[in-house]
Amino acid sequence: MQTISPHGLLRLIERLDPERRQHALTHRSWARSRVASYERLEFLGDTVVALAVTQELLRRHPDASEGDLAWMRQQVVGREACARVARDLGLPETFVAAAPARFRESAKQMSAQRNVQAALTESLIGACWEDLGPDETAPAVVDAFSAVIADATLGKRDAKTALQEHAAREHLEVQYELVGREGPAHARVFTTRVLVGGAEAGIGVGSTKQASEQVAAAEALERRIAG
Repeated sequence: MQTISPHGLLRLIERLDPERRQHALTHRSWARSRVASYERLEFLGDTVVALAVTQELLRRHPDASEGDLAWMRQQVVGREACARVARDLGLPETFVAAAPARFRESAKQMSAQRNVQAALTESLIGACWEDLGPDETAPAVVDAFSAVIADATLGKRDAKTALQEHAAREHLEVQYELVGREGPAHARVFTTRVLVGGAEAGIGVGSTKQASEQVAAAEALERRIAG
C-alpha cells in the first residue's frame, strides 16, 4: 500500500488562524453547542474533497465515462482514505491535545476511531477552504489523496464489486452475514462470511464491518478463480 502524501495539506493547516483550527478540532461532546463543534466544517470539507478529487479524475481520465468516474471517486473519498490522511498528519494526537483536560481520556478513545479521524481531516480541509481559499486548498487535497487517486484506475474494482460481477455472470446471489463482533468500541473487530448462491464462499475479519466484507469477498474470489 502506497503512503499518502499529506505535506501540502499539513502546511496549510499550520497556517490556519488558531481559533479556526481549534474549532475544526472541537468534538460536539465538549462544544458549547453542536454549531460550535467541527460538524459544519466537516460537512464543508466533505464537499471540498469530492470536488477536488472529481476535478483531478476528470483531468487524469479524459475518456472515462460518468459511471467509471463515479466509481473511482467513491474509492477515493471514502472514510478510510480520509482516516489515513488524518493518521499521516498526526491529527489524532492533535485532537487529543486540543481537548479540554476533563475530556482528555475520552478524546484518546475517540481519536482511535476511523470515523472521528476522517471527520478531522474533512473539518480541517473545510477550515482551509474558508480561511485560505480554493486556489490553495484544492491542490493540497489532491496532494494528500494522490496515492488513493492513482490506485483508483479504470477497470479496477474492489473485491465486493468484483465478486458481485463474477457471481452475476453465473446468475448467483451474493449475501454477507456478520457472524462476530469483539472488542471495545474504540478497537472493535468484525467477522463476516459471504455466501454465493447460498453456500459459504469466504470469511473475513476487519476493523469495520465494511472492511471484513471486503476481506471475505477477496477470499471468495480467490477460491472461485483458483477452483
